[in-house]
Amino acid sequence: MAMQAGALREGEPASDINITPLIDVMLVLLVMWIVTLPPQRHAVKLDTPVACPTCEAAAVAPPRPIGIRVDFDGAISWNGEPISRVVLTQRLKVEAQRAIQPEIHVEPDRLAKYSAVAHVIASAQREGLTRLGVDESGA
Repeated sequence: MAMQAGALREGEPASDINITPLIDVMLVLLVMWIVTLPPQRHAVKLDTPVACPTCEAAAVAPPRPIGIRVDFDGAISWNGEPISRVVLTQRLKVEAQRAIQPEIHVEPDRLAKYSAVAHVIASAQREGLTRLGVDESGA
């Protein structure tokens, strides 16, 4: 219903337009238009590589992961063998020069200082190793 600005006298016609039926018709048309739209399909076209049968025979097995443990006192061990920071840097340099780099698993002890763990991770990154992970179970 429309709002009236002035008082109407008895028997005088109202000159306001009732737009309620117009709104109802527009809403029905909108719903019909939405229902009849085709569903949009968001597709991403990718050119994925195809495996060649001759390449599979030449595939080389990836190297075994290397576990670097940092103890609570800052001592470093390479696959269970205790080493110094200098030897760690030398070994990381050798591993970084391989054609296929191994995964480096850094396993800090729960009580290990952050600086000791950060030194190991920074050394690996500085030497160019990219496959690095940190095991937070910390026995």
